Amino acid sequence: MTYIARDQWEQHYSDGKGFRQVGVGERELLAEHTPAPDGGGWALDVGCGTGEMAACLASLGYTVDACDFAESAIDRAREEHAGVTGVRWLHLDIERDDPAPLHEDGYDLVVLRLVYPFFADRTRILHGLGERLRPGGALVVITPVAAHTPEERRGIALDEEEIGLLTVGWERTERFDADQLAVLILRGPCHAKTRAVERRPASGPAATAALAVVTDEAGRVLLGRSHRGMWQLPGGKTRGPESFEAAAVRGLAEETGLAAAVENAYVVTMLADAAGEVPRLTAVVRITTWSGTLCSPEPDRFARWEFLDLHTLACVGDVFVPAALALDAVWPGVIPGLPPVASYPIAVEQPPVPGEPAEAVRLRQAMAETVIDGGWARSEPVRDALRTVPRHRFAPEANLAVAYDSGDRAVVTRRDETGAAISSVSAAWLQADMVESLCLTPGAIVFEAGSGGYNAELIAHVVGPGGRVVTVDIDPWVVRRTRRFLTKAGSGRVTAVEADAALGAPAHLVPRAGFDGSVITYNCWDISPAWREQLVEGGRLVLPLEIGGYTRAIAFERRGQVLEARHFTHCGFVRDQGRQARAIPVIGLLDGELTLRFENGDAASAVGLEEALRGPRHEVATGITMGAGVYFGSLQLYAATTLPAFCRLHAHQATGVTAIAKDRDAPAVVGDASLAYLTHVQTRHGERPEDKEWEWVVHAFGERGSQLAEQFAATVRAWDRHVRTDDNDEHADPVLTVHPAGTPDHLLPAGDVLDKEHSRLVFRWPGRNGHFPAPARHTDTIAAATGAA
Repeated sequence: MTYIARDQWEQHYSDGKGFRQVGVGERELLAEHTPAPDGGGWALDVGCGTGEMAACLASLGYTVDACDFAESAIDRAREEHAGVTGVRWLHLDIERDDPAPLHEDGYDLVVLRLVYPFFADRTRILHGLGERLRPGGALVVITPVAAHTPEERRGIALDEEEIGLLTVGWERTERFDADQLAVLILRGPCHAKTRAVERRPASGPAATAALAVVTDEAGRVLLGRSHRGMWQLPGGKTRGPESFEAAAVRGLAEETGLAAAVENAYVVTMLADAAGEVPRLTAVVRITTWSGTLCSPEPDRFARWEFLDLHTLACVGDVFVPAALALDAVWPGVIPGLPPVASYPIAVEQPPVPGEPAEAVRLRQAMAETVIDGGWARSEPVRDALRTVPRHRFAPEANLAVAYDSGDRAVVTRRDETGAAISSVSAAWLQADMVESLCLTPGAIVFEAGSGGYNAELIAHVVGPGGRVVTVDIDPWVVRRTRRFLTKAGSGRVTAVEADAALGAPAHLVPRAGFDGSVITYNCWDISPAWREQLVEGGRLVLPLEIGGYTRAIAFERRGQVLEARHFTHCGFVRDQGRQARAIPVIGLLDGELTLRFENGDAASAVGLEEALRGPRHEVATGITMGAGVYFGSLQLYAATTLPAFCRLHAHQATGVTAIAKDRDAPAVVGDASLAYLTHVQTRHGERPEDKEWEWVVHAFGERGSQLAEQFAATVRAWDRHVRTDDNDEHADPVLTVHPAGTPDHLLPAGDVLDKEHSRLVFRWPGRNGHFPAPARHTDTIAAATGAA
């Protein structure tokens, strides 16, 4: 039974034929080494055939999902084990079908009995099943071994080299024998960190080679496992006057049996490095179309060829250095920690390369519907963009579930040396909200600051064939990555530029009347004058603006030299890296236990604060309460824009001095060697969330602490009267206008003024009708806090 095709197996089971029965030895090993957890567990039987193993697992106390790609097998299993409870019979090809029917919370046990040798993409399947294991779970492979299998049936068995490859990356492996079958029990995540390795000590003249990058209909990349224990791309050294494209096509045919035409091969990057003392020049050749059946014509060199998911490339073990560098050239970031290389991207007109699994389509539709149901995508063009643009192709290092997460999760794509995120694909709901806030029309031309590709393609989809997007980023790696992904999966209507986005778009890319809309995709402490100047009159500028350290995505509309806010959304983004990047003034207190962060501007004097913190603590109860799940972001923004000398007090240790939890912060004000900050205490307890309640309380230290505390308490009460509502989504937003720096006070509207380097922000909150240029003098603090004017 060395069948490969599904129809052969369908006929096999339809003819009443069976499979090797589950032996006593197998049953005893499973019962001893993989018992069901207390209270029962979930098991997955892959390639269940007529269901004998599934019934065995059910008898051990598992609830079982039993799947097979042959419908006739599932029909017989359901009939022959009709009396067995706790089994779901699933007609599912684990190698090709969307795994949606599988238990979404994972499995305590996964069993592959007499099926593993039949998989074409063994590494991918094993990795994917390993990701479905619950903590402490086990994956069991039961397989014939080559030493006990006749040569004519060698295809159903594994040799020792194949068994060794199967166990790579697992934390714990155990091997047992049962009736001349190998029983392998694997535990721990199947993640072997990828290493770029050389084949042998190099010698001789400089080498030139071409490597072929080939993907299947699901977007997976072809790699070969050599007998040297490393993964390689097809291809090899060039011969004589042979072109790089021809060399790649030849190598593909010789090593894998697949055929491609030279006109469908594109050199996308040249890589220059060295193997020891030998210089090496490698052409990375993207092949867009191919045909044939994958095989291994050179079995002395390669154990097998497989298509691997891109997100697994960071944990597949050893990869030949040129192959790893070539993969990174096509999908920058998929393999971290690579050796240095000189990379020369080639400006070539390459057609987009389609390909995605059915699971990606399903998850994309589900993500879109969740965003739509949340009210973030209100127009049909934005909804259609969410349903259409392949988000996962702009985050290949993430698995599909992460790429299409519909919650608050952003996919981090780049970190700095400290581990802080500096580039990401933002949460889908936030991207939809910001694109909606642009109010775009067909044919619009849009500027984007901060690249990545996906957000720009959403916009390109919304503006349609007559529109275009100019995306600018200061990081050359991000721009290179964006261009590669746009080439592979883009619309052709996005231009990626390497420059400081704070300066706007290069002049030759700016429309004569200005951009119809502009969106900034990183946290901004200030608003660049270029963003206003390059915007058409009446156009929208949407950006995440930091106000007192709290970020809001604000949609502004240009009216002459003034920007008028139209919409606020609570959010958070990566920080600016360009010339507008700003170091936040910080003051450490109590030997580093506490930190004051002055997010709005210059640091206030810290003289006397250490002594104040060692003195008595004043407390002022505000009388304002909140229940579980109540939104108080508007209180943070209200305090940050109405209180003079506003700052944030951060606790680095759990100290009894402030009662602020470790690694948390609180809004605060300082003045005259005194400090006050806002916290909350639980005033009502209960088992249910709706039974719990907290009260806002102000703590203060120093001679003027009680006065600062009263000022802060008055601010909280004013917020409760004029801004807060019972509906979390209906809190009042301020009327906000942004004016160029240098605008005289008398030309500003009434309101609270927050000055930045390039702009003056004027906030007009309900209930506050005075004109309070910032920073207010300390003698004015009580009047300012209560709204008196």
